[in-house]
Formats: sequence, structure tokens, C-alpha cells
Amino acid sequence: MKRLSFGRTAVRRIVGPAEREIAKLTYDSRRVERGDCFFAVAGTQCDGHDFIPAAVGRGAAAVVCQRLPEVLAPAVTYVEVADTNAAMADLAAAFYDDPSRELKVVGITGTNGKTTTATLLHDLFRALGYEAGLISTVVYRIGGRETEATHTTPDAIRLNAMMREMADAGCAYCFMECSSHAIVQERIRGLRFAGGIFSNITHDHLDYHKTFAEYIRAKKLFFDALPAGAFALTNIDDRNGRVMVQNTAATVRTLSLRSAADFRCRIVEQHPDGMLLRIDGDEAWFRFLGRFNAYNLLTVYAAARLLGQDKREVLQAMSTLAPVRGRFETIRAADGTTAVVDYAHTPDALENVLRTIGEIRRPGQRLIVVCGCGGDRDRTKRPEMAAIAVKYADTAVFTSDNPRREEPEAILDEMVAGLDPKARYLRIADRAEAIRTASMLAAAGDILLVAGKGHETYQIVGNEKRRFDDREEVSRCFAAAHNPNPRS
Repeated sequence: MKRLSFGRTAVRRIVGPAEREIAKLTYDSRRVERGDCFFAVAGTQCDGHDFIPAAVGRGAAAVVCQRLPEVLAPAVTYVEVADTNAAMADLAAAFYDDPSRELKVVGITGTNGKTTTATLLHDLFRALGYEAGLISTVVYRIGGRETEATHTTPDAIRLNAMMREMADAGCAYCFMECSSHAIVQERIRGLRFAGGIFSNITHDHLDYHKTFAEYIRAKKLFFDALPAGAFALTNIDDRNGRVMVQNTAATVRTLSLRSAADFRCRIVEQHPDGMLLRIDGDEAWFRFLGRFNAYNLLTVYAAARLLGQDKREVLQAMSTLAPVRGRFETIRAADGTTAVVDYAHTPDALENVLRTIGEIRRPGQRLIVVCGCGGDRDRTKRPEMAAIAVKYADTAVFTSDNPRREEPEAILDEMVAGLDPKARYLRIADRAEAIRTASMLAAAGDILLVAGKGHETYQIVGNEKRRFDDREEVSRCFAAAHNPNPRS
């Protein structure tokens, strides 16, 4: 039990006993137990204020809300605030004794590269001998323990709870993705960052932010809030790289592959199994491919140096790092056919992956691309994704991603609208069937790109989350192609 503290939160009024001992914090009324504090959050799908009676019925000792319910239980403390999300972040930090101040927390924001950068920083610092935590789209790690990620950036309560575990487990660092949703929803409010990183910004999440200007503003808010003692590392090859840091109090450092910057990198050689980079005057071999990964690796190097690590030790440790699961992950068939499974689900990310494949393709190798677009998400990028796929592929196969509550065929209609009638593509709504068809179209030695889901092990159809893994489907298809009797 801990005492509820409102020292950081703008409280409009408190009804009921102001001094309360609280067992735990939650915004899910179904998880309320006796003595808990319930936060009524007004979300995009439902309003937590509607569940206040249920939370009280389950034994909530306190309720934090933006408007008081009509009927007040006499034994419950009601705290009315201007913004429940902000209050939840403030109270969570206080409840868990400000764990971010016991760690060096580095946040990464941008459209593409967040997961790879955060994961590689985590792996690098562990290779350098430090305990570190990771909060990413793929997985959450606390020292040597890992759990499956539920959100790119979890809610403020879970964030502070995980950071408390990290600090108690002896972690010195925490590397985390900061999504635009998390920034505007105040999930990272109250965390103390040692550094912030901007990767790039391209077309994404306009279903939520409505305009690209609002999407940029959401990302910029992260840098506006960085403290004076932190660093702000920005990619100035992105046209918004300098915009991000123009009002920050943090120390600004820049990186670039194209122009003068604090940290520079150049691709010297590139082969199917990796590339040679010249970083900060020294050359090193890395098990990664593509210009987008050169940016990721330069970012990791720069952040490590800004955190005080030795240049040569960093480069040596980085040369041992492996690609992140579901990010340009390769699967090879016995006949030499290569499948690339990648999370690319934005136009820019898809084009980056396809350009990289184009750089390593041998003459005569055909490229078959499988991709789709998620339902209930930004619809404007659908025709862009399809146009990019047919631009680079010998044959494109358009299919479902996570259709959610939309009709898969309707999503495909929007993808192919405007394509040249001569474009070589198929549309197969069933994703498993699309991957099977693409694998059959691929002859020995060809390249098959399966894009959009990467590390995900599920597909969301309607409100149902079904088991589905692109890597498993590809492996199954490759195995069946070399087994004349796959059921035997």
C-alpha cells in the first residue's frame, strides 16, 4: 500500500478523504481490486468515465476523472483533474518512486527505424557489460528477462512499473521507443530522459493525427520537453530533422550520410551478407544491409558515444550485433530462393527495403512482393504502397495485413485504384494463400519479399486476434516445395 500523492497534478477538486492508501493503479475497471486507484480515461473507442460505477463496485478506493459521476460513493475519494492521462503519468511516477531518475533513459521517435535502433542500443550496451532495459514494438526486456510487447510505448502505469523493475534489477540504461500516440497521450510525461533521438518522419498514422503537420507536431513535443542536461540527436538528412530540435533545451547533435554533421557515415561496400561502413573515420563490417540500416547503425554509434562510451569498443561490439527479428529477416530455400520478411508498413519503409533488395539482386533474379495495408488505419497510404510495390517487383501480390473491422476486398480496391492497367499484380485477400502463391511463382534463386507484419505472430480480423506468422508461412511453403508428399 502507498499513499496517493497529487503534488505534480493540477487538481480541480477532491471529494472524499484526501489522504488515501492505495494498493495499485489501473485504468482498466475489470482489473480493479479492493484498495486500488482507478483512472477514468476518455479513449478513442470507449470512455472510462462510463466504467466508474463498475470500478467502485469492485472496491476502488480512489477514482481520478475529468468529470465527477452523478452518484458518489461516500467511502471513495474522487479526484477531478483537467487531463486524466497527465494525472495518471504524474501519479504513476510518484507511486513507483521516480524510477526513470535511477536510469539513463534514451527515447527514440520517428516513423521508421525506432525498433531497430532501440533494440541495437540495448544489445550493444549489454555487449559492453551493462545491464539494460528495452521497451520496443517487438518485446520488453528487463535485464535478461523478456515479455511480449503489447504496445510500441505502453501506458504510463506499466512504463513506470517496468522502469522500477529495471532499476531494482540493476539496469543502468533503458532504451525505449516513443510513439506519436504515446507522446500526445502523455504516456511518457514525468519520465526523465538522458537523451532523445529522431530517426525520420514519413507518411503514417494520419488516421489518428489527421494531418501530417499534426503528426510532426506530436513528434516535436518529445524534444520540446527534453531537459537541459540531455542530448537531442537528430537526422538532418530528413527535412524535418532540424525542425524537431529547434526549441529543445537539450544539447543538439546531428548525424548524416550526406552532409556535414557531428556524426557521419558512408557505405563503402555492400554484399548479400552485410556491408562495410566508414563511421567517424573508421571502417567496420556489419551484418546488416541497406541505406536505412546505415542510418540505424550510425544512430546507435552516435548515441553510444554521447553516453560516454569508447569509440573503438563501440565499433567492435556493434560489428557482432545481429538484425532485429522481422526486420529484413531472410529465409533461404534449398533451391537458393531467398525470402525477406520485413515489418515495412509505410510507403517510405517499403521503398527502402525494395531499394536495398535492388542493390543486391543479381542479373536474372526476379522479385516477387507480397504486401497489404491494415484496416481501420491511414487509408491515404494504400495506393502509395501498391504503386511502390509494382514499381520494383516483377510481380506484386496484394493481400490482407490486419484487416480489423474493414472488408479485405475493400482495402484491396483502394490499394489498386489508379494503378496502370498493365501493372503486373495479383490480389489474394487470404494472406496465407497469397504467400503460398508468391512462393510458387518464385523460381530457383529468386527473391520473395513478404512485407508489413515482420515480427508479428498474429493477424487481427474483425475483433479476433488469430495466430499468424509470416516467417512460419514462408518456411512452410519452402519446405513443402521440396517435399513431394508433405503429409507423410
